[in-house]
Amino acid sequence: MDRRALADFLRGRRERIAPADVGLPRGPRRRTPGLRREEVAQLAYISTEYYTRLEQARGPHPSREVLAQLARALRLTDAERTHLHHLAGAPPRPPPGPSREVRQSILDLLDRLPLTGAIVVSATFEVLAWNDLACALMEDFSALPRRDRNLVRRVFLGPHPGGRRLYGVSDAETFARASTQRLRAAAARYPGDPELTALIDELRAGSEEFAELWAEQEVGADTTLRKTFDHPLVGPVTVDCDVLDLTDRDQRVVLYTATPGSPSEEALRLLSVVGDPHPRVPG
Repeated sequence: MDRRALADFLRGRRERIAPADVGLPRGPRRRTPGLRREEVAQLAYISTEYYTRLEQARGPHPSREVLAQLARALRLTDAERTHLHHLAGAPPRPPPGPSREVRQSILDLLDRLPLTGAIVVSATFEVLAWNDLACALMEDFSALPRRDRNLVRRVFLGPHPGGRRLYGVSDAETFARASTQRLRAAAARYPGDPELTALIDELRAGSEEFAELWAEQEVGADTTLRKTFDHPLVGPVTVDCDVLDLTDRDQRVVLYTATPGSPSEEALRLLSVVGDPHPRVPG
């Protein structure tokens, strides 16, 4: 535990927060920037004396519970929260399962992308966020129950309306293999996640193809840079597939764009106007 570094870090984070940021009145005679020590202590549900000792580099070793309360009170980012734990000599435990919370800045980005279908997927291939064009190109994810928004479950277990596997994409078999390999890697990162374990058990029991791929013990996965969707309304739509890794949350942003001036770009333009033509799956 680096008491001096911890004290300096707490003081710096406290001084950057305005009282209004946490719903406190500014009040008269406020001489210190940011919050007072007693205000942080109140927000963190600890005594003022205890918090003061931490800022004076003479406090005891804080528990993980106290560190979590301080992180909430000081509105720390994920990186700052991790840093706080390391300064206190208590590295954060690995999360029990993959994060499902998408940053607001990423949600805003999805809505600002022109002629681009975009989704955010978790480490287990659950679609966590999407924009309107992605729904028009694939399906309306908002109309699905959460379990049916999982792409690996979809590719192996269906449904496959009209024989179109995974929205009729040209690389469905490649995706099936790659997703199995990535799912195996995720299982190693989150060995205590019961939801992930249940998903793997369901896939092994319900898909002979998945069971065979899983038995291969492969973890490296190739990325398809271009694919074609067999769309029921506008026909084939060939798109470039670019992936942005959000390493801090173990998520991926998948972007679908077409070559400028191509028939596929015109198809995306039409889909952006007409919206989602797919039948909705009942919840």
